[in-house]
Amino acid sequence: MTAATAKPPYELVDFAVIAPVACPCGQARRGLAEVTDYPGTIHVTEISVDAKLHYHKTLTETYYFLECEPNARMQLNDEILDVRPGTCIMIRPGTRHRALGQAKVLIVVYPKFDPHDEWFDE
Repeated sequence: MTAATAKPPYELVDFAVIAPVACPCGQARRGLAEVTDYPGTIHVTEISVDAKLHYHKTLTETYYFLECEPNARMQLNDEILDVRPGTCIMIRPGTRHRALGQAKVLIVVYPKFDPHDEWFDE
């Protein structure tokens, strides 16, 4: 392998330059999607007050709350949990979920995020 074709030993993501995209939660900035040797994606998502209840058939998501309103909560199927900055929740495939209240979360997704794996009961 030549120096010109060698991969760097790391990947650097600057979420400030990633354009946000609309998602059921609000607006997501998705990183590492194009990195073939990383098995997932990392998202920084701004949760809106009208986040939609949804689920994934194949994706496992882990939410880490960076910032949130004092009364923020998370709906997981029929259960409502209080959350605060520093709360981390791993969400298995098939679990209906949404954040309630404005928040900023770091989401780790395995395998790589697939926009076709967003499902709604409506």
